[in-house]
Amino acid sequence: MLEYTHNYWMVLASLAIALIAGFTGLSLTRGASALPLGKRKAVVAMGAVALGGGIWSMHFVAMLGLNLPVLYFYDALTTLISALIAILITGVSLIIVHFGTRTRGRVLAAGTLMGIGIAVMHYTGMSGMELCRPVYTPMGILLAGIASTALSCFAFWIAYDRRRTRNILLGSLGFGIAVFAVHFVAMAGTGFVAAESSASGPWISNATLAFAVTLVAFVILGAFLLTGINVAAPEQQVDALPVKEAPNPLVASRTNRIPYEKEGKTHFVDFEDVAAIRAEGHYTVLYHEAERLFCPWSISEAENRIHHPDIIRTHRSYLVNTRFVTAFDRRKDTGVCYFEGIESLPKVPVARARISEVREKLGL
Repeated sequence: MLEYTHNYWMVLASLAIALIAGFTGLSLTRGASALPLGKRKAVVAMGAVALGGGIWSMHFVAMLGLNLPVLYFYDALTTLISALIAILITGVSLIIVHFGTRTRGRVLAAGTLMGIGIAVMHYTGMSGMELCRPVYTPMGILLAGIASTALSCFAFWIAYDRRRTRNILLGSLGFGIAVFAVHFVAMAGTGFVAAESSASGPWISNATLAFAVTLVAFVILGAFLLTGINVAAPEQQVDALPVKEAPNPLVASRTNRIPYEKEGKTHFVDFEDVAAIRAEGHYTVLYHEAERLFCPWSISEAENRIHHPDIIRTHRSYLVNTRFVTAFDRRKDTGVCYFEGIESLPKVPVARARISEVREKLGL
């Protein structure tokens, strides 16, 4: 067996790539389930490229930091196949949670599939090594598979429990650690021996691989900056000003119907049938019975247009129809409203500044 070491700067760089890719992919798909079908497909595809590309980039950034006493290359076709595997399996995982009713079982299934994809991508990428052959131990493969599946399920569970910024951040952390841990748990159970080349196609040198990885990382970082701005903007714009903006007279016209988009058409629902409205960037999500509907209005526009004694702002991101509230829980300085009859919305937070108003509206 050949002795080997790792460049720890490259190890840290690989972890950073995994974390950034996780945040980018999970942020891109935030609110995707409420989008019209065509837009949802595009967003899920972009999320798959970000997450899958991040898995692939993390692996090969770490491999660039692998120091072996012999020269080695990568088979170009196998390396490309490993990238396609990561993107394909990631895409299927995102399809599971963004198409159809999202349940705990579907979230765990998506996490399990993602974990399998990370492990398969790792060993496929390793099989592309030329002039140096990796040798695995059964225990190393088993531990890598367990770590990959468990951490991926954890990341999906957190990220899709509530699609808030905090969940996205924690889910990104889980995803990044999952990809990072799988690689190095697998490497701990891997040895290397010098071998004859078996490649029938072109080789990729470490210099060429570094260029390809840098290019992919550049794209992911660009998407990361854009998604970071989109995630941060609502936090600064909604309820952030001490003085409420004067409503636009065109926006403030009264209405008793709320528009939503589905399958390329604009439909309408009576606001009295909507349990709550949640801000999703510059748009909103309507909770109507078992459905979550994509609404082109912002949360401010919805508040300006809908004037009804049952509608109240409980949080900077939520408008609630108190007729649907079945329970209220006071938690120190904040609170929670529960909706037992609404499958798509089990509960809504109540901000500290809104506690008194909400309690008064509920007759408490």
